[in-house]
Amino acid sequence: MGTKLAEILEPIAAWFRSLNVPEPIVHWGHPVMMSIVIFVLGSYVVYAGWQGRIASDKEVALKNRVDHRKLAPLMFTFMALGYTGGLLSLVMQKQPIMESPHFWTGSSVLILLAINGAISLSGFAGNNQGLRNLHTYLGSTAFLVLIAHAILGFKLGMSI
Repeated sequence: MGTKLAEILEPIAAWFRSLNVPEPIVHWGHPVMMSIVIFVLGSYVVYAGWQGRIASDKEVALKNRVDHRKLAPLMFTFMALGYTGGLLSLVMQKQPIMESPHFWTGSSVLILLAINGAISLSGFAGNNQGLRNLHTYLGSTAFLVLIAHAILGFKLGMSI
């Protein structure tokens, strides 16, 4: 399956290779950009989500809920684009795609965040507290998986 995916992505990777992008950018561009998304934007999205739930000051809670609602979809978009960029980076470097735990944690995070987004878009099924709780803990779990993902990505980057 990974070989087939690499074959599909190869024409795009070949085009990027033709741009003669310096090797350090091909190799470390994805990790640097995604680290910003994870540790800056992602941290704030998680923080705002939790503050929206636990802040005792109603104004603070409302501000954080609004921030979370605005930034979480943006974070998901950047994650999906980064996922694609990571795949292309591996194909450009002629590396296997699906053999790394980094691939599987990245895929898991996108699935978790997509489920979480669907829960939110459903309006929590009429403001169902159980779905709100699931959303909170699913999002927190996704962030923890992202931290493991970053560690595995660093390990992968050092090995190729």
